[in-house]
Amino acid sequence: MSPGKQFPVSSAYSTHNQVQLVRGGRDFFSILYRLLEEAEHSVHLQIYIFEDDETGTEVAAALMKAAQRGVNVYLLLDGYASQHLPDEFIAQLKAGGVQFRWFEPVFRSRYFYFGRRMHHKIVVVDAVHSLVGGVNISNRYNDMPDQPAWLDWALYSHGEVSAELYNLCVEVWNKSGWGKKKNQLLKSEASFHLHGEECLVRVRRNDWVRRKNQISRTYLEMFRKANSYISIMSSYFLPGRAFRRNMTQAAKRGIKIKVIAAGISDISMVKHAERYLYRWMFKNGIELYEYQPNVLHGKLSTYDGKFVTVGSYNVNNISAYASIELNIDIQNNRFAEDVELTLEKIMQKDCIRITEKEFERHNTFIKRIWQRLCYEIIRLIFFLFTFYFKQRD
Repeated sequence: MSPGKQFPVSSAYSTHNQVQLVRGGRDFFSILYRLLEEAEHSVHLQIYIFEDDETGTEVAAALMKAAQRGVNVYLLLDGYASQHLPDEFIAQLKAGGVQFRWFEPVFRSRYFYFGRRMHHKIVVVDAVHSLVGGVNISNRYNDMPDQPAWLDWALYSHGEVSAELYNLCVEVWNKSGWGKKKNQLLKSEASFHLHGEECLVRVRRNDWVRRKNQISRTYLEMFRKANSYISIMSSYFLPGRAFRRNMTQAAKRGIKIKVIAAGISDISMVKHAERYLYRWMFKNGIELYEYQPNVLHGKLSTYDGKFVTVGSYNVNNISAYASIELNIDIQNNRFAEDVELTLEKIMQKDCIRITEKEFERHNTFIKRIWQRLCYEIIRLIFFLFTFYFKQRD
């Protein structure tokens, strides 16, 4: 991809795109390996968690193999979430031709905001193909012989949106690390002429420090524009006041809202805090389902059979006011209907419907006290992660 006029990172929809919803685990990693194997010019991989387990080692090998073919490979990892990656592992990547940087390394960043982490997960190949979602590079997100992957999602895109994501990756790469920046990358312009059905796609970002709250606005738009129904799948579902207010207003307008939350959580205190909010959902007629087979890590919402948003954004104040998040919005009836059918199958096959009567029957006084305590502790943690943020250009 040669340098040229900048392809803008905007809030508008692009037209020339083909998309596919990809489930985490085997499906995600098979596409990732294929993209890395077929890369010709560039690979950008920006990930929150990268571990040196079997999955991480295999991905690292694929990155180095691409680099040794002459592909420009750029790996950017969050300096907090991936900080335990061994120095020898990183040295091997660099020796294999992978260009490596940390995002905001702990204690070595010029501007350090504790809660502002690079939580997005992006893969862009040749500015043409991309994967955006919630999948990290770790065995937990892959289907292993003795353990299926956590439930997660990504969107595979071919077309204009991938050029926009390429430029976003360049922008984040150039601003990352510390000290004097060398070898700054240039952004690119690309045009596409795709065959087959195309759909409207837009990039949505949240980064409160840099005055980005597009994903939060997407959810508020969804509550205001929906005419019939909304389905939300979210791990760590702890909506803030504005989110709850708009969700309540939608329910009062007669919108049927379904929420798929975790039944098994990797953070037990968060799960207890979530259950403190169940009464609020019951009060507003919101249908609630808990996913049972494994940990739910996916972030996916849709409404009225015409709109889908998928990415890294959790419905809580860390994603709204701290972390750097990335979602993709899709307007396409056929795609949205397929996604809704997928969610319905998951609700029927893999979830337990949580009703008010059943919940209260098992929710003892001690449990209610513990849920309230967990909720207040999590609120305090969210406050500590976000209260001191100053926005900057």
